[in-house]
Amino acid sequence: MKKIRKILTEREMIEQLRMGKVSLPPLSFRLLQAEPDLGGNLRFDALVEASWGIRIATFGVEIKSLSTPKAFQDGLTKLKTSSLPKGCLPLLLVPFLSEQQLEELDREQVSGIDLCGNGVVVVPNVFSVFRSGKKNRFTSSAPIKNIYRKNSSMVGRVLLVRSSYETVQNVRAEINQRNLLVKRWDRKAMSLSTVSKVLKALEDDLIITREGTIRLLQPDTLLQKLGENYVPPNINERVRLKVPEATETIVQLLLKESKELALPLVATGTSSVGRYAVMQRGDLLSIYCPRLDMLLEKLSGSQSDRFPNLELLETEDETVYFDSRQEEDFWWASPVQVYLELMAGDKRDRETAEQVKSYMTNSLETVRP
Repeated sequence: MKKIRKILTEREMIEQLRMGKVSLPPLSFRLLQAEPDLGGNLRFDALVEASWGIRIATFGVEIKSLSTPKAFQDGLTKLKTSSLPKGCLPLLLVPFLSEQQLEELDREQVSGIDLCGNGVVVVPNVFSVFRSGKKNRFTSSAPIKNIYRKNSSMVGRVLLVRSSYETVQNVRAEINQRNLLVKRWDRKAMSLSTVSKVLKALEDDLIITREGTIRLLQPDTLLQKLGENYVPPNINERVRLKVPEATETIVQLLLKESKELALPLVATGTSSVGRYAVMQRGDLLSIYCPRLDMLLEKLSGSQSDRFPNLELLETEDETVYFDSRQEEDFWWASPVQVYLELMAGDKRDRETAEQVKSYMTNSLETVRP
């Protein structure tokens, strides 16, 4: 298995330049000066010389030790808006450049290289090199492995309910208030440090801004990332019953038992679709429950019937209970949970998911910070 390298610091990246370890064949690079004093307000991390045979060009280099979208955009913006010495061209150096980032650099006529062998370097009337396809050999600097999955995703999910918050503490309070297992099942509340780390990663991905207030910038991108990284809840036990009562009566029965047992119950996303979109579902009502044995003792019904009308799924996955909505005296899955479950389904489900997305977009627009 190929070893993944750690992220280098900016000083270590300058040292890579100094030792000639940064190249983009047929180009080679030579460090002329680290942190050069160019006078006035000119500030660059390095001056380098790129050569291809006898053809030579000089670059002012902006170095970013991270490959996050924010770091990339910050570096690109600085290179586009800063003045360079006469005869000097802009160049961005980061650990890794994606194909999309290389294309953006090319459009903006700014050169960029990474430490993996990808890059675009253009010197008008002298040379032009574009190389891509090399894999990222550096680990992400994000302190949480995947902020769009499992409990960490609740930070992003809450921003799709309310798009602006004054402080990190406000975000944390809203998350724990909307977590049904924290309120009714004695689960540990999300910590302030976890919320802060996820928000930092969301900012690095340009999903939010934290200038002044915490504000959602790209709800569509956030929802897309949540969908791409969605993992269904871990189901410990699944029981299907044929209960003699009609669906409406079953809901009332479940609500009664939920209150008496102090047991959180939430309809699954697929059983909650009708709250946010037009879609015909079957007669099977699916319910998430953290302890099936407690509930089964109170319910009558046959587990052997071929036509069940109640499905009970035992899970303590906090995300399926998060932001559940109480309507008609029962708890239904949040719009985000409905959307994610539908997107994991067939073509018809995914088409219906677009209706739920529109519902969320319209609801978010009416929310005031």
